[in-house]
Amino acid sequence: MDIQEIRAELAAHADPKNAEFFKKLNPTAKPCIGVRIPIMRKLAQRIAKEDYRGFLDHNPMDTYELESLHAFVIGYAKDDIRVLLSYLDTFIPTIHDWSVSDSLCQTFKIARKYPDETFDLLMKYRDSHREFEVRVVAVMLMSQFLTDKYIDRVIEVINSLYIEDFYAKMGVAWAVATIMAKYPDKCLAYMLSPDNKLDEWTYNKALQKMKESYRVDNAMVEKIKGAGRTKR
Repeated sequence: MDIQEIRAELAAHADPKNAEFFKKLNPTAKPCIGVRIPIMRKLAQRIAKEDYRGFLDHNPMDTYELESLHAFVIGYAKDDIRVLLSYLDTFIPTIHDWSVSDSLCQTFKIARKYPDETFDLLMKYRDSHREFEVRVVAVMLMSQFLTDKYIDRVIEVINSLYIEDFYAKMGVAWAVATIMAKYPDKCLAYMLSPDNKLDEWTYNKALQKMKESYRVDNAMVEKIKGAGRTKR
């Protein structure tokens, strides 16, 4: 499929009401025509099986939908890991909204097959001060690296990220809450540690997300509060 054919297919599924709702939800996104995520995922899977490199090499990414497709195709494509990481590395600095960031991170499941290579690439962005590069690191670690092998490194990296911007803070808070769900003892130790570098807002947002999660035992949250580590 060429870009014009892809545009036509997206236009066939445009939903103005969904577009209006999404604009309020994601104010930093590019113009949106309201195509729903499941439809874009199916289209991306088709592109990934065809000439996925042709699409990624020529995608103008001038709409939210084309950016989302870019993220999904990188995640669904089957190729040498070095090729896929090259596309990932090129794409990360262009991301400027939370939805595209999270779509990329949650779809790039080949990271589980090649964790060392993917982790090494992410560490290129560890010291970034750019909001969505930081969010990609946090959400990718949360989505693909919460394993026995990587959990200690994940916590160390999460604790070192630059989180002055809203969507970076939200990504880190989400990651910390998910760590609590999968590795509660390690997360509890991190939250109670004097070396915890989370700012007050992000720390408390992580606690809020833990309380809202059906996967987290609220007793763990109360332990943090009981120890006086709720930041004020």
